[in-house]
Amino acid sequence: MAGERSRSREQDYTNRRATARGLMGCSVFLLAVSILISTSAFGDSRAGLPSTMTFVATAYSLKGRTASGTTGHAGTVAADPAVLPLGSRIQIKGAGKYSGDYTVTDTGASVKGRRIDIHMATEAEAKKFGKQRVRVQILERGDPSSLKP
Repeated sequence: MAGERSRSREQDYTNRRATARGLMGCSVFLLAVSILISTSAFGDSRAGLPSTMTFVATAYSLKGRTASGTTGHAGTVAADPAVLPLGSRIQIKGAGKYSGDYTVTDTGASVKGRRIDIHMATEAEAKKFGKQRVRVQILERGDPSSLKP
């Protein structure tokens, strides 16, 4: 009887170890699948950002120099450089006639996080645009140093 108990305990211990190894293998597999899925959801794995995100969009029509050294014009936006560096090319969706491709050429004190400011020709046009939730797809992450004149 004593021999059976020790064999049973040994068997039980061996089975637990085998089960733990099996679960660990499963965990490693799940981790690998999880990494694969999350990496495929990133447009630019170096960026650490999903390729399409929801932003709050507003509009501005100020004249003058932008943070990149150019003047604001159609097809340009201001963004938080920590989220969208200067020079980034993006596509805005869900903004009606303002949907399309833009380049990040400016920053702003109130443009933080997932917010963008779309440049408009007139103040009336900017006011009419208001504040909207839009989808932004990152086409290319910018290199701010390439924009300096």
